[in-house]
Amino acid sequence: MTIFHFFNCAILTFGPHAVYYSATPLSEYDTVGTSIKASVVYLGTALVKLICLATFLKVPESDNFDPYQELLKALIGFIDVAGLYFALTQLTHRNISQNHKFQAVGLGWAFADSVLHRLAPLWIGARGMEFTWEYIFQGLEANANLVFNLSLAALGSLMWLRKNKPRTLIPIIYACAGIPATMPSITSY
Repeated sequence: MTIFHFFNCAILTFGPHAVYYSATPLSEYDTVGTSIKASVVYLGTALVKLICLATFLKVPESDNFDPYQELLKALIGFIDVAGLYFALTQLTHRNISQNHKFQAVGLGWAFADSVLHRLAPLWIGARGMEFTWEYIFQGLEANANLVFNLSLAALGSLMWLRKNKPRTLIPIIYACAGIPATMPSITSY
């Protein structure tokens, strides 16, 4: 029963990435290389983000609100947006359109996030003797994260790759890019 629970949770966590890749035209254009490059960029940005968090943030001794620390958390959150910018604009992509480029980058970004944050807990915890809902919820969270990362990549594509943006939507687009970067600071309280 435990191996069945592990495979069920693993398929729930990583299966939607494979389904999305095969159900969209990404498989026809052979965009695996672009997704792998985006995954490597995600790993680099995660490493830089962790180093910045460990270097610049201090452990609070009390639960008092410190605006300086919260501002630093928000600024460190923009490292993900910068990494996504690099993945969308600076990486060499084969002859794929803008639509497929942001999908491939978003898929690689979401897959690397799932592997980095969910593989080890799933491997260790879901093979236990007792059934817990925690790993099923992690799989559902990975699915929501896939949609979120694809949306963020689409927003980045709209922000950085399109030349004919409507002028009235530019502040809204940049505000929508700033909200996910500051989410850890917003949700911590």
